[in-house]
Amino acid sequence: MAVLQSLRDLFIAADPRRAEVITAPPTVYEIRPLTKKQLREVAKLNLRCFARGENYSRHTFTYLLDNPETLSYRAVTPSGEMTGFIFAMMNPDGAAHITTIGVAPEHRRRDLASRLLAHMEDALRAKGVSTVVLEVRLSNLVAQELYKRRGYASVQLLKNYYSNGEDGYLMTKSLI
Repeated sequence: MAVLQSLRDLFIAADPRRAEVITAPPTVYEIRPLTKKQLREVAKLNLRCFARGENYSRHTFTYLLDNPETLSYRAVTPSGEMTGFIFAMMNPDGAAHITTIGVAPEHRRRDLASRLLAHMEDALRAKGVSTVVLEVRLSNLVAQELYKRRGYASVQLLKNYYSNGEDGYLMTKSLI
């Protein structure tokens, strides 16, 4: 029976409305580069971060990590546990696109997403990037507020942007 449940858990995402999140004990975090060595770990964390949303496949993460125009970072605890990640793709026109950012549910509300964004913005500035864009779900008010606090502005409504038909906002920030 345990094997059957394990298989179900592997192929059927848990209902996030039922999943109880137990807050992790207080800790310190360090932001480090995210490389292919962490592919499996970031793919697993991604599924936990976006239980109801758009999940990147291992193939997508492999593509991003192999692309020389991609920057990626992870937040880790002193024990080395990955608690968050961020990816951005740089364009030749001096702009970059934050493709995904995620924080483990038990580590949320600790300013990790803001720290990851700040770290990425600094790295992009150092590479000569002047503008950064990202997309966010209309229903994700927490993320929208974070982005606004970090200086992002909504510039366009993206109708039916997500695979479930939900609209999104295109947000942008000048880095100069």
